[in-house]
Amino acid sequence: MEERLQKLIAGAGLCSRRTAEAWIQEGAVTVNGATARLGDRADPARDRILVRGEPLPLEPEKCYLMLNKPRGYTCSLSDPHAAHLVTELVADCGCRVYPVGRLDVDSQGLLFLTNDGAFAQALLHPSHGAEKLYRVTVTGLRTDSIRRLCRLRELDGEAIRPARVSLIGEDKAAATLLFAIHEGKKRQIRRMCARVGLSVRQLCRVSEGGIQLGDLPEGAWRPLTAEEIRPILDQRR
Repeated sequence: MEERLQKLIAGAGLCSRRTAEAWIQEGAVTVNGATARLGDRADPARDRILVRGEPLPLEPEKCYLMLNKPRGYTCSLSDPHAAHLVTELVADCGCRVYPVGRLDVDSQGLLFLTNDGAFAQALLHPSHGAEKLYRVTVTGLRTDSIRRLCRLRELDGEAIRPARVSLIGEDKAAATLLFAIHEGKKRQIRRMCARVGLSVRQLCRVSEGGIQLGDLPEGAWRPLTAEEIRPILDQRR
């Protein structure tokens, strides 16, 4: 059956659908020897599809992982400038997976990895509104800091959805805030904090899409349960 190329590539576990679209636009995908264009469709049972010179693999068994990402690891499949990649931490999972969304190199906590493009899309697409919770330790907190954070509607000229922010701990050295956001713009929380004069000392994602990091040790991973996966995939139906 014919399907859009980006869906076939993501479904084969090579990358997210967005990345697959970029590869097509770069000319890295061919169908029966012809360079593919965005919007093209193909049938893996009939057509010879090459991605970066390699045949499109048969669709693998779906794999869904949760990782407690440490600081110092980059969320990428390949980056010549990165000291460490998150995929190194799940190399023993038995399948090829890619990270879902952003968690910058200086941040830690919950990160999903999968080879299922539909699962990644359900988490990332703004229309599905998957809530993300972050525990953020900051210095420089003032009496109006939380109010100002909650009122932010743009960063560097780009609109953002309102965040929920609450104080969950404080001592003489620092304060700990809980952020709830529905977006994943690049370094969003760090940029929000800088905007109101706060310095981030630690940023940890503790929940996404209703799935909790819990007591998973730093650097460890575990498979997601069927009960955790189903509600996320159901959003697409």
